[in-house]
Amino acid sequence: MGPVRVVVMPILPSSGFLTSHSAILIFLVVSIGFLAVNFLLWKLIRPSRYSEEKLTTYECGENPVGSAWIQFNIRFYVFALIFIIFDVEAVFLLPWAVVFRNLGMLAFVEGVVFIAILVVALAYVWRKGDLEWVRAEDRN
Repeated sequence: MGPVRVVVMPILPSSGFLTSHSAILIFLVVSIGFLAVNFLLWKLIRPSRYSEEKLTTYECGENPVGSAWIQFNIRFYVFALIFIIFDVEAVFLLPWAVVFRNLGMLAFVEGVVFIAILVVALAYVWRKGDLEWVRAEDRN
C-alpha cells in the first residue's frame, strides 16, 4: 500500500443554504423592481405645470413675508432642549419601572439616584428661570 493522498475539496454552500436565502434575494429584486416601475410611472403620468406660486414656500397656509433669515430668541432653543432632555430621560424610566420588581434593591437605589439627578436638574433649570416663557426682565 502506498501513501494515502488527501484531496481537499473546496467547501461550497449547500443547496439548503442557497434555497433558504433565495427568498431574501427574490424579495430584494421584487422590491427594487416595484420601486423602479413606480418611479418611472410617476415620471410619465404626473403633470409638470410649474408656476411661480407652486415654487414658493408654503408655511401653514400663510404667504411668506420678509426674509427667512431672521434671528429667533435663544429662549426657543433652550426650552426645546430642556424638553428633549427630560423627555429622553423619561423614556429611560419606563423600562426600569416595568421590570423593577425583578431587579432587586440595587436597581431600586439606582433608579432613585437617577430620579434625584433629574429633580436636581429640574430645580436648577427652574431656579435659573429657563422654564418661564416670558421673563421678568422682558416685561418692562
